Amino acid sequence: MNNKRMNDVEHLLLLLLFFVLALVSQGHAHYSLGKEKVTHLHFFYQEILIGDHSTALLVAKPNDTIINASNLASFGQVYVLDTPLTETQDPNSKVVGQLQGLSVSVVQDRTMIVFMVDIGFTSGEFNGSSISVLSRNPILETNYRELAVVGGRGKFRMARGFAELHTTFTNATSGVVIVEYNVTVFHYE
Repeated sequence: MNNKRMNDVEHLLLLLLFFVLALVSQGHAHYSLGKEKVTHLHFFYQEILIGDHSTALLVAKPNDTIINASNLASFGQVYVLDTPLTETQDPNSKVVGQLQGLSVSVVQDRTMIVFMVDIGFTSGEFNGSSISVLSRNPILETNYRELAVVGGRGKFRMARGFAELHTTFTNATSGVVIVEYNVTVFHYE
């Protein structure tokens, strides 16, 4: 190749390199998270396990497992959840959001589930925002138990924190479970 052509190729490659570097630097532009804020949330989870209006649907189970009111979370069962969240323990109180996700029974010798859910708010200051929970949930412990908040979106972008749960009502015959949630979320304004 002659020198002129070589210089043109070198200039083209150099120009291409500068173009790529400009694009990469734009992708890494500084993003300000703002001031850290702590928010406390309080609501009630209204689960219905049995019947036509079930909020938890069994989607997988081990072969030969019989599902009944006393065996709703045996090892290997997977439920899909779409459960309303209300202001008070009364199921007819104002709905403030929806809990949607998965519940997987993960322990062979006792009842323990892993909760992978998105808690989306549908009213109030946080309407359109959500928090993400990924944690083990010892559901038979009616005293307080703690789950990890691992993320969020909207006003809860980059969230972290914890949710303290307390089962306030259980009826195995009707399949109704009501759980009080007290959530502490660290996020940015």
